[in-house]
This record gives sequence, C-alpha cells and structure tokens, in this order.
Amino acid sequence: MSTINELKDKINTKTWNLVLLSFATAGIYLILWLYKNNKIISDTTKVRLVDDVYIIWIAVCAGLSGALANLGNVALDFTSIVLSLAGGVLYIVWAFKAKKALTEYALNEHKIDLRMNAFYTFVFSLYYINYCINDLPEEQRKQQILRGQTAQA
Repeated sequence: MSTINELKDKINTKTWNLVLLSFATAGIYLILWLYKNNKIISDTTKVRLVDDVYIIWIAVCAGLSGALANLGNVALDFTSIVLSLAGGVLYIVWAFKAKKALTEYALNEHKIDLRMNAFYTFVFSLYYINYCINDLPEEQRKQQILRGQTAQA
C-alpha cells in the first residue's frame, strides 16, 4: 500500500507556483504540467485519465486560438474564440476525470472520504486538482482525528 504523500511528492508542484507560472507563460506551463503529470496521476491512482493525444489537442486548441486572435478578420477572431472555448472544455473534462480518479484513489487506497467541490473543479480545474493532491495528507490527518485514531508520526 502506498503512502498518502506519494502522489504529492511525485507531482511536487505548489498551487501558487502553478498559477503564477501559467500566467507568466500565457498558459504554456499549464499544458506542460498536464502532459507531465497526467501519467503520474494515472499510474498512482491506477485509473487511466486521458491519452497523450488528448493533451496534444488541448495544445493545438490553445496554439491555434492564440495564432488566429486579433488578425483583423471577424471569421478568424470567431474561430479563435471557438478554439479557446474548446480548449477550456477539454481542460474541464480532464479535471472531472481526475476528480473522480482522486476520489476513488483516496477511498480505496487510504480509506479517506475525499470530498471535492464540483463547482471549484469546474471553475479552477487543474489548479483545484493540484490543490487537492497537495491537501491529501491534511485530509487524512483530519479524518483520523474524526475517527479517534492517533495521527502518524
């Protein structure tokens, strides 16, 4: 049985760093983070989230959206908006798949009733998933206290 810190230690990204780096790189870091950590989350939770092709499509949507934006053509601007929305939807779908995988992983592997907020998953998607991964040890500590068990040293 794995420890509760395994996933957190493998990903090793603070949520504020993820937010700041994604803003500083105009979203490119977020795609790279997803590409790198999708496999880690899938391997640890034993639930396959998405293929690499899915993440490549997110990158394609983001790249073409940026390339077609503000070219002075209304049709290209509209296409840019549609691609941007499509990329956002792909992020949200991934986040909900990860939410389900993390909830099942916490329950089956560590006997933790991890309650993840669907609204936060929708609004903050990858940031919220990263936050919840980082918060797993604290959730375990809280549930041990509520059950009357002593915390691990």
